[in-house]
Amino acid sequence: MEKQKEEIIESLKKNPKDVGSSEVQIGLLSKKIENLTGHFKTNKNDKHSTRGLLKAVNQRKRLLVYLKKQDPNSYANILTKLNLRK
Repeated sequence: MEKQKEEIIESLKKNPKDVGSSEVQIGLLSKKIENLTGHFKTNKNDKHSTRGLLKAVNQRKRLLVYLKKQDPNSYANILTKLNLRK
């Protein structure tokens, strides 16, 4: 997981020390959502993790709305990089 996290940060960062920009946060949340979705294929009744998934999806949604308002070019770029639809 740490290696994947570093790869996501490396691919989405704006400058060498960037680890917390909206783009990086969206990328990390997308990976978390992807991992939880895979977890639910084998553990259908895991209700506690379902709450975590919903929180991550809503957080990513809020960050995407913020990014769309602040920097539309970066918003369009992140949608294509992460294959998200909007």
